[in-house]
Amino acid sequence: MAFLTYDELRNLTTYLSEERIIKSASESSSGKKVFLSHSSADKEYLAGVIRFFEKIDASVYVDEGDKRLPKPPSPETAQILRDTIQRCPRFVVLISENSHSSRWIPWELGLADGFKGVAPVAILPISKSANEGDWAKQEYLGLYPRIIYGGLKDHVGKVWKVYDPRDKASWELTKWLNEPVN
Repeated sequence: MAFLTYDELRNLTTYLSEERIIKSASESSSGKKVFLSHSSADKEYLAGVIRFFEKIDASVYVDEGDKRLPKPPSPETAQILRDTIQRCPRFVVLISENSHSSRWIPWELGLADGFKGVAPVAILPISKSANEGDWAKQEYLGLYPRIIYGGLKDHVGKVWKVYDPRDKASWELTKWLNEPVN
């Protein structure tokens, strides 16, 4: 299995477009396909992850920059995030070496699991190298499908898949995003 790397994410965006990409993903949650849960320590990779999904026509919601969210976080913050998680058909958790310190990721993942079940939830591991797998050692993360590189498409581009370790099933990422899953 191969994962998305930091270098690949940096190559998907430029410094000048990062702010625009993140602003676009936080402006409105209506009609978004993916709720992206992430550690605030991974902000530098958000634009690349958003572009990763945009390249396959999947719109992403991120809370970074969402003007509806009060500062500091409050019960209203939790309600807005809860409603947004329910509205987005897919939930993806960006997992990196920073994720273990996030207080929000476990809460958001628990909500998504409760609202949607396991199949519409996926882990997107990012790492220094494509084959690094330490992220899966976090207790509950091994229970969820993960987004992985699954081979070459027409010997030109990568095929990204969602692999479910529970039954070893996999779907092309675009199908997982757009079709019902069990």
